[in-house]
Amino acid sequence: MSSWLGGFGSGLGQSLGQVGGSLASLTGQISNFTKDMLMEGTEEVEDLSNSGRKEIEAIYAVLKSENERLKKLCSDLEEKHEASELQIKQQSTSYRNQLQQKEVEISHLKARQSALQDELQKLQPAAQSVPAGADSAPAAAVPSSSSYGLHHRTAAFYDDDMDFGDLVSSQQEINRLSNEVSRLESEVGHWRRIAQVGTCSSDQSEICKLQNIIKELKQNRSQEIDDHQHEMSVLQNAHQQKLTDICHRHREELSSYEERIEELENLLQQGGSGVTVTDNSKMCEMQKTIQVLQTEKVESTKKIEELQNKMKDINKKLSSAEIDRDTLRREQEQLNMENRQIIEQCESLKLELKSYAMEQNDTVTGKERALPQSSSKEEVFRPQALSDAENEMKLSSLNQDNNLVEDNMKFRMHIEALEKEKSLLSQEKEELQISLSKLNNECEVIKSTGVKDMNSDSELHDLRLRLAAKEQELNESINEKEMLTAELEELDKQNQEATKHVILIKDQLSKQQNEGDGIIKNLKQELGDEKKRSHQLEDDKMNIIRELDLQKEKFTQSELVLKDLHLTKKKLEEEVADLVDQLSKAKKNNLNIQKENFQLKEHVRQNEEELSRVRSKLTQSLNQTSNIHFKDDLLKERESEIRNLQQNLSEIKQLNENLKKAASDLKMENEKLVLECEDVRHQLEESIASHSQISQERNTVVETLKREKGQVEAEREKGEIEAGWSVLEEANKYKQTTEELSNASDTSALQLEHMHLLKLSQEKDFEIAGLKKNMEQMASDHKETKEILSSSLEEQKQLTQVISEKDIFIDKLKEESSKLQEELATCSQALRKNEILRQTIEEKDRSLGSMKEENNHLQEELERLREQQSRALPVAEPKTLESVTELECEVSQLNIIKDHLEEEIKHHLKIIEDQNQSKMQLLQSLQEQKKEMDEFRYQHEQMNVTHTQLFLEKDEEIKNLQKTIEQIKSQLHEERQDIQTESSDIFQDTKVQSLNIENGSEKHDLSKAETERLVKGIKERELEIKLLNEKNISLTKRIDQLSKDEVGKLTQIIQQKDLEIQTLHARISSASYTPDVQQQLQAYNMEREQVFAVLNEKTRENSHLKTEYHKMIDIIAAKEAALTKLQDENKKLSTRFESSGQDMFRETIQNLSRIIREKDIEIDALRQKCETLLAVLQTSSTGTEGGVNSNQFEELLQERDKLKQQVKKMEEWKQQVMTTVQNLQHESAQLQEELHQLQAQVLVDSDTNSKLQVDYTGLIQSYEQNETKLKNFGQELAQVQHSIGQLCNTKDLLLGKLDSISPHLSSGLLRASTSTLSSDSAQLLQLELEKLRKSLQEKDATIRTLQENNHRLSDSVAATSEQERKEYEQTDSEIKQLKEKQEVLQNLLKEKDLLIKAKSDQLLSSNENFTNKVNENELLRQAVTNLKERVLILELEIAKLKVENEKIIETSMAKETEYQALQETNMKFSMMLREKEFECHSMKEKALAFEQLLKEKEQGKTGELNQLLNTVKGMQEKTVTFQQERDQVTLSLKQKQMENNALQNEVQHLRDKELRLNQELERLRNHLLESEDSYTREALAAEDREAKLRKKVTVLEEKLVSSSNAMENASHQANVQVESLQEQLNMVSKQRDETALQLSVSQEQVKQYAMSLANLQMVLEHFQQEEKAMYSAELEKQKQLIAEWKKKADHLEGKVLFLQEHLDEANAALDSASRLTEQLDVKEEQIEELKKQNELQQEMLDDAQKKLMNLVNSTEGKVDKVLMRNLFIGHFHTPKNKRHEVFQLMGSILGIKREEMEQLLNEDQGGVTRWMTGWLGGGSKSVPNTPLRPNQQSVVNSSFSELFVKFLETESHPSIPPPKLSVHDMKLLGSPRRRELNSNVSESLKDTAESRAGRRTDVSVFLAPRSAAVPLVNPCGLGPGAPGHLLLKPISDVLPTFTPLPVSPDNSAGVVLKDLLKQ
Repeated sequence: MSSWLGGFGSGLGQSLGQVGGSLASLTGQISNFTKDMLMEGTEEVEDLSNSGRKEIEAIYAVLKSENERLKKLCSDLEEKHEASELQIKQQSTSYRNQLQQKEVEISHLKARQSALQDELQKLQPAAQSVPAGADSAPAAAVPSSSSYGLHHRTAAFYDDDMDFGDLVSSQQEINRLSNEVSRLESEVGHWRRIAQVGTCSSDQSEICKLQNIIKELKQNRSQEIDDHQHEMSVLQNAHQQKLTDICHRHREELSSYEERIEELENLLQQGGSGVTVTDNSKMCEMQKTIQVLQTEKVESTKKIEELQNKMKDINKKLSSAEIDRDTLRREQEQLNMENRQIIEQCESLKLELKSYAMEQNDTVTGKERALPQSSSKEEVFRPQALSDAENEMKLSSLNQDNNLVEDNMKFRMHIEALEKEKSLLSQEKEELQISLSKLNNECEVIKSTGVKDMNSDSELHDLRLRLAAKEQELNESINEKEMLTAELEELDKQNQEATKHVILIKDQLSKQQNEGDGIIKNLKQELGDEKKRSHQLEDDKMNIIRELDLQKEKFTQSELVLKDLHLTKKKLEEEVADLVDQLSKAKKNNLNIQKENFQLKEHVRQNEEELSRVRSKLTQSLNQTSNIHFKDDLLKERESEIRNLQQNLSEIKQLNENLKKAASDLKMENEKLVLECEDVRHQLEESIASHSQISQERNTVVETLKREKGQVEAEREKGEIEAGWSVLEEANKYKQTTEELSNASDTSALQLEHMHLLKLSQEKDFEIAGLKKNMEQMASDHKETKEILSSSLEEQKQLTQVISEKDIFIDKLKEESSKLQEELATCSQALRKNEILRQTIEEKDRSLGSMKEENNHLQEELERLREQQSRALPVAEPKTLESVTELECEVSQLNIIKDHLEEEIKHHLKIIEDQNQSKMQLLQSLQEQKKEMDEFRYQHEQMNVTHTQLFLEKDEEIKNLQKTIEQIKSQLHEERQDIQTESSDIFQDTKVQSLNIENGSEKHDLSKAETERLVKGIKERELEIKLLNEKNISLTKRIDQLSKDEVGKLTQIIQQKDLEIQTLHARISSASYTPDVQQQLQAYNMEREQVFAVLNEKTRENSHLKTEYHKMIDIIAAKEAALTKLQDENKKLSTRFESSGQDMFRETIQNLSRIIREKDIEIDALRQKCETLLAVLQTSSTGTEGGVNSNQFEELLQERDKLKQQVKKMEEWKQQVMTTVQNLQHESAQLQEELHQLQAQVLVDSDTNSKLQVDYTGLIQSYEQNETKLKNFGQELAQVQHSIGQLCNTKDLLLGKLDSISPHLSSGLLRASTSTLSSDSAQLLQLELEKLRKSLQEKDATIRTLQENNHRLSDSVAATSEQERKEYEQTDSEIKQLKEKQEVLQNLLKEKDLLIKAKSDQLLSSNENFTNKVNENELLRQAVTNLKERVLILELEIAKLKVENEKIIETSMAKETEYQALQETNMKFSMMLREKEFECHSMKEKALAFEQLLKEKEQGKTGELNQLLNTVKGMQEKTVTFQQERDQVTLSLKQKQMENNALQNEVQHLRDKELRLNQELERLRNHLLESEDSYTREALAAEDREAKLRKKVTVLEEKLVSSSNAMENASHQANVQVESLQEQLNMVSKQRDETALQLSVSQEQVKQYAMSLANLQMVLEHFQQEEKAMYSAELEKQKQLIAEWKKKADHLEGKVLFLQEHLDEANAALDSASRLTEQLDVKEEQIEELKKQNELQQEMLDDAQKKLMNLVNSTEGKVDKVLMRNLFIGHFHTPKNKRHEVFQLMGSILGIKREEMEQLLNEDQGGVTRWMTGWLGGGSKSVPNTPLRPNQQSVVNSSFSELFVKFLETESHPSIPPPKLSVHDMKLLGSPRRRELNSNVSESLKDTAESRAGRRTDVSVFLAPRSAAVPLVNPCGLGPGAPGHLLLKPISDVLPTFTPLPVSPDNSAGVVLKDLLKQ
């Protein structure tokens, strides 16, 4: 009973443990959820609807996971239920089979007993001659044995163990019956002997008596059997009643617990309202309604989610529609404004057309100013509209009034249509808003009432229909919008055409005001948005700071907790060390106790040996002496020895008691240690879990804080940088404008244009700078994200390290606990050994007691002998001898008994050792099985890997097979060809042989070369044939199957025929045809036909082979198809394996269940084998051999016990496997939860990524807008550059013509100076001058038009700049006002933040108090659960002790029966001895009587003899009668004794029954009392908890009321948060109570989890690998995304740089345009001056021509006088060493060659004087004197060439400043003419060297190349008309002056002169 109840309780505990585990995980999830909700509660939520939706989604996810978990649990429990039902059925069938077998065995034994009793009845009449005392003994044994058997049977059925107790009792019955059978067989043999020995003298009265006795015995036996069966039925009924009562009680307790829980929950929900009493019926109804509500809640959440998704889509579409509407509204407003303006303009135009006809130019400029202000879009997109408008204004201004009126009408029609559409759209919007509000209301209704969701499907359908209709309407509105946009574009075009004609200044001003108002409104809206954002940012910042503080506090707390944990760990380690020391001490004590036990055993043995010695001495003394005094001494010595033995026994008992106490103390200590270890484990696991949770929360919070901090800092930096940049840029603007105004001396139009251009360029720079900032911010954001990712990865690594360290620590603790358990096992083994020794000592005590009794008997016998000796001395001697013999027999029997006992002790010790060994083996086998399980797992993984490898290998093999099949196909084609080639080759071989053999004489026909070729070809063919034969082995094998003889014959025939054919061919070739040859040919043809027939047969065989081959190919194809099928199946399986880990777990569970079932089947088979072996043994025992060998039977029983133990262990192992499977299932569920969490995190990351992408797309859009703006600017610039280029081209043409004029003039002058010009050249010059005048006039016209255009542009630019300035000033003032308002709002926000901080601190403190109280409750509950566990352990120990006591009682009963049997045998022997004594006595008397008769015969007294004989006969008859009477009396006495014994046994049986029933009653009473006490305690504790909770709830409510009053003042959001917190508190209280009830169950599960941790490590590694793979994949994705973003950023940076370059170019072009405008003004003045100069020069030319004609003849051979004079003076000033250089220079000027000069210089001085006189002979008077500089006079030692160069430089600088700049100075730096001039300078110098004397104009020849360079020094002649631009100003004003350096070799005059000197 107890074992069955224990099993039932364990099963219930497991099932409840599983449910508790699931509930614990559920509560853990709920607690996590509540924590997350509390954390989220601190953050401000923007939209209440979003927060509610998130909460619903989270609740839905939790409920979904709970439902899935419960479904899994239900399925698991159903599977377990089915498995348990199957097991129960199997066990019940096995038990029924065993019961049937036992009944059959009992019936067999009954039959044997009846047969033996029949034999006894038959044999008893044969043994009647023997005295009656001997007859009664065996008969008397029968009832005793039967009564004993019955008693034993009845005792056996009181066993509570129903599973193994029945088997043990039945086996004991079998053993007993077999013993009875052997005893009866021995008695039968005994009776047979008596029958053989004895005579047939017996009475029939004795037979009748014996028959009556047998009948009575049978009746008694049948009664006892009936009683026994009745008791069995009663016990079974009682057992079933107990089971039903227990089940009923358990259910009632469970229902009461559930009711209590629900009452407490209701109380908590009511919040201490006082309602405690609730009906059970109401609770059941509430449970049902809760379940229904939960199911409906799940359905409603699903529907809500669907509706929410649809709502999102609708909202998106609505937002897009609203945006479109806004754009349409704006466009409509613009159109309305434009229409009004147009109407007003039309009216004003009609009045003012006449007045404005004269002033068209002014209106054009006004329109140009108004155009960019009227529509900024038109200004950007249509830059060429101005020119078109101007042209159209010039052409037609009056004709378009009618068109304007018509356009106005059209516009009005369009506007009306648009207004109608707008009204329709607004109506649609209102309808959508109404539907939205309805949807929101429906959502709230669904949230509030989950019961009313029955009509939601129809509503959903209607909503879907409405959605579809709304979507159609939206699509229609979008199409209408597109149509409207197209129409609007057309209207825009018409508007532009209208606005080109009619714009006025007043309308412009009004329009500007309207636009300014719109801009101000937009700016105000933006400011409001920015304020909101700033508020939100500040709130977020405050929340972040609070969360940081909280996290810091939590971190410090976690650090303190960790420190405490470390300290506790150290303490626990110390305690473990102390416990280990105590264990070692206990081991030492155990060893000492064992040693003492061994010593005691040795002492007992010594005592036994001394006893045996004493007995031997006694026997010797009895044999030697017959003195009574000596016997007295011996008796005294025995008594003294017995006393010593008693003392020793008492000492041993004391020692055993001490040992028992020590063992019990050790047990208690061990239990305490185990409990402490378990507590430590619980604490460790809790600390690890809390630490991991804290670390996870900390990581998440830190990451969020970092992100938010980065965002806030980036936004702040953006704001600061933008503000700083704006301030700096404005300052720079003002500085530049002031400097330009101060430096500017040009007209106001140019200044305004310049300012406008600068402003445009600055705006572009600002835009570029903003874009750069955006790019930098993006890069910094990318860096921060990278850093955050790296930090998170590092933290994850640290966490994994911490977890691994904790795992190592847990493994260490497990090892220590396993060691402690092993030590406990050893201690328990030692205790068992001690108990066995105690039992042996008790048996020895009993044997000593029996020995004492025997001694008393002996003493009594000795006293009798003494009395007999005192009565009759002559008869004493034989009596003493008989007593001595009796004593010797008894001593020998005692010795035999002692030996048997010793053997039994040894046997028991051996059994114990065997059991220990078997236990060790079983432990080893268990470990091996665990290892095998691990190996199986590893093999399973390897098998998966090998399966994948095999699949790959099979794929490769299939590919190879396909390749080989294709090769075989190709080879078959080759073989067909090769067979033909082989035949042809064979023919060729035979031909060659025939040619070699028969045509030996005819060698002249074939040449040697041909034969060699044929031989080579044959060899090659042979090689090919060999290769083909090697490849095609299958075909050659088939060919080999053909008989070689046939092949040989065929080949010979073919060779012969070939030879004959070849000979015939040779003969035909050699000689002409003959009739013999024709005959031979016919014969050969016949043979050839035969050969063809043979070949046809071969081809047929080939076709057969081909068909077979095709069949083979078909088979191979079928196999391939099967392989492909297998591959597909394998792929499917692999996909299934990869698809989900749950399938893997299910398969593993199924495999484990299969293994378990196989083990169960094996166990059943072993049981059946055991039963068959027992049956065989029993049948063999009933066979030929009369008796069964007891040793063999005992060995078989031992084997059976061992098998039973193994079966037990296997069943335990099975249970362990089931628990591990369950644990694996639970853990897989937990891992799935973790996976769900990870997926949620991944979703969050994806959301953040999507947000970033949205931000990025916004930036890209803004960037694209900027790009479009830049493109428009670029287009404008391109147009400006085009116009500038045209101007440059015109300018270059002018300059080129001017340059062409100047060299003509210079060349004409030179020629005039050298030679007289002809009249033709003069005429040509006049023609050229006329052409130049015409070109100049044309250029003047173009220049005027360009000036007008420039003036217009400058006016428009000035107007736009003024407008922009005004707008900037307005915006600045508004921004200042907004900043002031923002500061005020910030102050308010700070105050509100402080208030919120205070309230949040109060809430945190209350939460902390609450958590502390919860922890205290948990600790108390843990203590209660520990105490309950201890109580359970004690109850189990008590049950074990009861079972042991019952076993001891059974063994004692068996021993007592054995002693009774021995005593009966002793009594029988004593009776036999007395009968023998009596017979001896009678024989002696007879002998004496015969002696007397003989004496009397001798004396002859015959009469006396007759008398004596008569007396003897009488005496004999008397003795016979006495003997009969004595036998009857003894029989009656024995019968009475037997009856008394039976009655005593029955009385004892009834007493045992009463005792057991009393014990059970007491136990049940105690149990009831304990359960009532526990229930009362729990009820009191629950009431206390209720009271505490009520107090807490009241306190919390007061706090919440106070906090709500405070928070009402703060904000509405805080109120919402407080309400959510209150709801969460209620939820937490519910969860806390649920978890408190489930904690006791979960703590029991912790032990099982510790066992299953080792099994989980493999699964965890697998999941870790999968997670790593997931993380790596996600990281790679992130890296790829980052790389893509980087590429995009680089691309954008490149674009920005490209645009910057374009802007720089544009700025440069604008600068050049400004310069050009300045230069054009200067050139206009110069052109006017040049005209005057031309007129003067024409007059001068006329005079010069006249003078030249006169001076041609006189000045032909003359040289410049001044030059030659200076050269002459310079010659004398130079030193004598360097004077030859002067001569060389003079010669080069005069055109004398170097060689001639050298010759002249080498001659005497006379030649020089001649040269000098010739040189000084003539000179020119036209050149004025140039006086020497003082520098030249001072430098005496300098060379002549240097002096000459200096002279030329001084001459090149004109002393008189020119009034205007020359044409050469006006050339641009970058003009294309410059290079031409620079390149032609040297040539012009060479050409004009001769004509230097006559060319003394304003510009010198040496200055011609320097004119292109910028002047280094400011010329003094520059007046106010000089260019005002910085780059055109002289360098000395702007840059620091340096010494004049040569620009380049082409530009410097000194270098040119040096080159001339070198030449």
